[in-house]
Amino acid sequence: MKTPSKCIARTIGFILLLCSFTVVAQEKLKRPRIRGIGRVTTFVRNHDAAMDFYSKQLNYHSSSQIPCARSPHSCFGNIDQILDVVSPNSPAEGRFLGEIDFRTPDVVQMHRYLESQSIKVSDVVKVKRNTAHYEMSYFSAEDPEGHPIGFVEFEGCVVCQGSDEIEWPIIHAGFVVQDRAAEDRFYKDILGFHVYWHGGMKEGEDNWVDMQVPDGTDWIEYMLKVPADASHKTLGVMNHIALGVPDIHAAREQLIKNGWTGTEQPKIGRGGKWQLNLYDPDDTRIELMEFTPVQKPCCSEYTGPHPGPNR
Repeated sequence: MKTPSKCIARTIGFILLLCSFTVVAQEKLKRPRIRGIGRVTTFVRNHDAAMDFYSKQLNYHSSSQIPCARSPHSCFGNIDQILDVVSPNSPAEGRFLGEIDFRTPDVVQMHRYLESQSIKVSDVVKVKRNTAHYEMSYFSAEDPEGHPIGFVEFEGCVVCQGSDEIEWPIIHAGFVVQDRAAEDRFYKDILGFHVYWHGGMKEGEDNWVDMQVPDGTDWIEYMLKVPADASHKTLGVMNHIALGVPDIHAAREQLIKNGWTGTEQPKIGRGGKWQLNLYDPDDTRIELMEFTPVQKPCCSEYTGPHPGPNR
């Protein structure tokens, strides 16, 4: 007959073993780092006009070394960040930005983590460029309001290391948000994003909330209080991409040399940073923004590190 002490000892041992398995399982489901924006898709109707804008005026260079996931499309960027310009067969009215992908060092682990959080995700896909010894792994998902997002892991690229530098990197992407609380539960609670800055046209009012990635300096921007029946032009302003520049006045001069004929002048935004707004042929706003503020921001202080040329 087993003594009570032996039964208790075995029970305690079983509990400890079970706890150790639980700890290991929790460790495996830990969220990997999210380092910044890896890819943004923008939709265009007139491919030739868009190419003139992005490749000539913005001086973005298409590269055969970087993989594109869609067709018909043109990819601009380098081994760290991609702008994917897509010409859909039937572009939807008011749809300016497509998928926003975030860089992570372990896309498979991120896939498992989101599944553990009951987030619906696509399969992990790997795209390879043999000539550049380059691989990109990614998968897609949707946030609570249906905005397409994804996660991307860039691997290899021994040959193209250091080439095709992006002079003006994407430092944030903004999109219309109707339910901030729902978006916060996803980006803040599950993904670990935090408020970098928030403000509005008036003191005490939030029209924009900048949510910074947990392990880098890039951010997404909630564009709040946008009417459901907003015009095409308004939606083009709200759904936007921001490029970081060291000197906004020098950037404007470069744009003019590149053939830009816009008349807008640089201005200091409510966040205290110099900025300049451009619009591509489909009215998507491309915001040029200096990396750091030159004066005290309205509404709130910055709570995270500012981006730089190397992000």
